[in-house]
Amino acid sequence: MGSKLYVGGLPYAATEQQLNDTFGAHGTVASVKIIVDKFTGQSRGFGFVEMSSDAEAQAAITALHGTEMGGRTLTVNEAKPMERSGGGGGGFGGGGGRGGKRDRW
Repeated sequence: MGSKLYVGGLPYAATEQQLNDTFGAHGTVASVKIIVDKFTGQSRGFGFVEMSSDAEAQAAITALHGTEMGGRTLTVNEAKPMERSGGGGGGFGGGGGRGGKRDRW
């Protein structure tokens, strides 16, 4: 179990300080990050909380998962590693049927 937690179902008006206070009741909070839309700056309704130990993280999950905050039900569980869609290659293959040469006219 990791000590980084995913927190979903956050009220859009929730602040990182509120999250820190809520999770702080169950252990030492190492960091809090609410994810915001990069264009509007508005909360996307989820974030991450890192507790200082696995035991504190488990206590926070047990105590807070399914509870209500600002009229919304929280989802609290262990954060999964972020998956990067790798490699890309994008599809610039082929040469247009003429052996890769390009006619000027």
